[in-house]
Amino acid sequence: MDNKDRQIIRALQANGRMTNLELAEQVNLSPSPCLRRVRILEEKGVIKGYSANVDPVAYGLPVMVFVRIRLERHNEDAVRNFERHIQAIDEVLECHVLTGQMDYQLRVLVPGLDHYERFIRSKIHPIGGVASIDTSFVYSTVKAQTVYPPAD
Repeated sequence: MDNKDRQIIRALQANGRMTNLELAEQVNLSPSPCLRRVRILEEKGVIKGYSANVDPVAYGLPVMVFVRIRLERHNEDAVRNFERHIQAIDEVLECHVLTGQMDYQLRVLVPGLDHYERFIRSKIHPIGGVASIDTSFVYSTVKAQTVYPPAD
């Protein structure tokens, strides 16, 4: 991947609905080579897809929660079991494996605190093997960027 590919990616991250003509103009390419580069990036899996950036409050999910989880055991079966269950839970938008005291951090969206309690009791507790759960509720978001910084 070269700098021109990165320019294309950043432009599409900022506006995934722009036409190929607009994209080509923005990154200083003619339309045909620009489209060819986009297709190659898609085929290689660099561009994984396109989506709409939706306001969670307007959608009806105003409560964002960061949930840090520590497992009781770290053997292959326990880890595989936890990760398989997490992948099937719609409220979990992201799950990251961490270093340090906790093993995972989840980003969760729910309509309210009562829903969060039900989420924990009905979807996390039944997984089993969870040693601890640490929850932080998001008051507000200072920055949420979807465009990657330049990679030099």
